[in-house]
Amino acid sequence: MTLIVNIIFNLIYYSVLVRVLISWIPQSSNNNFSTFICQITEPLLSPIRNLIPTNSYHIDFSPVILLIILNFLKSKLLLIG
Repeated sequence: MTLIVNIIFNLIYYSVLVRVLISWIPQSSNNNFSTFICQITEPLLSPIRNLIPTNSYHIDFSPVILLIILNFLKSKLLLIG
């Protein structure tokens, strides 16, 4: 059980990190890999974006919040399991 939880959370965690890195590279959204990463992370990031008020600098803090939530959930699930 612990191994499965670790694998799932690590896949999500690294997908979010890759999405952040991709967002820093101009013209990186024009390939299949970027599209795939966006498709798998957007369902997790979108609800957080809807809860956070936008700031004047247009910086998206939803990945940071998602990573914090993921770490919290992972630690709670590993304590239970």
